Amino acid sequence: HAGEASGAESVWETLVHFKPQRIGHGVRSTEDEKLIEFLVKSEIHLEICPTCNIQTGIYKEYSDHPIDFLFKSGVSLGINTDGRSLVNVTLTDEYKKLATTFGWEAEHFYKCNVNALSHAFISNSEKEKLGQILKSKYSTNDVNRFA
Repeated sequence: HAGEASGAESVWETLVHFKPQRIGHGVRSTEDEKLIEFLVKSEIHLEICPTCNIQTGIYKEYSDHPIDFLFKSGVSLGINTDGRSLVNVTLTDEYKKLATTFGWEAEHFYKCNVNALSHAFISNSEKEKLGQILKSKYSTNDVNRFA
């Protein structure tokens, strides 16, 4: 975890000391333009938990959350619940809020899921299998149910 309670400097510190491929939260990376550029260039993945960030007071309202900015900036990100039993939100809830608040559509969610899969701690063969399943699920009209 970095860039949630603490600002962009905590993300830089984590990157320098641990050289991770992904970071939990990282939402306050938006406070530093060079950091955003570095995240994009280095393909560092952010595990974004919008409702949690609001519940912990990082942002006042869902519309204040920088997830849409991060997505449009090209940062690799995935949508997460951050402990569903603690936050009391499902992934479907997050998708609905993103669709309503930012106008996200199936293509947005597909890209986030592909990004998350490419940064998962599993073998390449498992990634390929899951990638095919993901692609087939997003090729049906069923994905429009959360719009």
